[in-house]
Amino acid sequence: MPNVFFSYSHVDEGLRDQLEKQLAMLKRQGVIETWHDRRISAGHEIDKAIDERINSDEIILLLVSPDFIASDYCYNIEMKNALRRHEAGDATVIPVILRACDWHHAPFGKLLATPRDGKPVTQWSDRDEAFLQVAQAVRKAAERWQIAGVATGMSSTSAASISPPPTEPVSLRSSNLRLAKTFTQREKDQFQVETFEYIARYFENSLKELEARNPGYEGVFRRVDANRFFATIYENGKNVARATIYIGGGMFKGGINYVQGETTESNTFNESLSVDADDQALYLTCMGMSSFRRERNAKFSQEGAAELLWELVIAPLQQRRG
Repeated sequence: MPNVFFSYSHVDEGLRDQLEKQLAMLKRQGVIETWHDRRISAGHEIDKAIDERINSDEIILLLVSPDFIASDYCYNIEMKNALRRHEAGDATVIPVILRACDWHHAPFGKLLATPRDGKPVTQWSDRDEAFLQVAQAVRKAAERWQIAGVATGMSSTSAASISPPPTEPVSLRSSNLRLAKTFTQREKDQFQVETFEYIARYFENSLKELEARNPGYEGVFRRVDANRFFATIYENGKNVARATIYIGGGMFKGGINYVQGETTESNTFNESLSVDADDQALYLTCMGMSSFRRERNAKFSQEGAAELLWELVIAPLQQRRG
């Protein structure tokens, strides 16, 4: 059976895990096997193990994100080796666009990417649907390799039995290598802007999907400026939910703020998100002014923060109709 290699940045490990779950049916059916660097056992040379797999596996998934493109190892070694084998017909390379980035100008930009239209996975309102499209692309690629194996007189089973030789152990070392990080105000400010943009895309996509799934409802997203947008839900032409989300102004300069209704003022909010950091990562906290007071001490990812604010919009409608 064909082997699938994940080329990815460790920043995107959580998304890689979600994708691998979506590939579970293919693995249960014996259509593919998957491999990534977390499968390397202790005492084996990491770079050598990766090189052997990327130079032998039939299907190579490039999990594309800003961090993938910024990684010298992913971009200059794994990606270039993958494309060399793809062009020689020795492997099938599939770009999987995880997060928004300038990937069209990369060497793999000429390849058909997945999910559909190269829309980043994180911009889909239903992430399972996005990963399902990736799984379907992998299934088609695997079927082509199985057909090619039969046509050349080599069964997929015999092809899979050819495995690289075991790697040599390296020097013993500790796996406890994590050090505390510090974050500058510039990094925190940038994270706030990136989070606001993420929330805007999340709301726009969620409004479209809500409209598609619920006859009689219409979702309207309106961008006011770089720091503010409106979200409105109509039921049979009557507005039943309105919200404003803006990056704080006036006395609220440090937050991403939520207001019920539409307003261009920046002196009020019903909920507010702030950027904070521990010794490893940036995250968001909420003031807990809404019904989610239990969340006050939680550390939110960008997705978690977006869902928190979206629930403020949708929950009253769900309760009203429940």
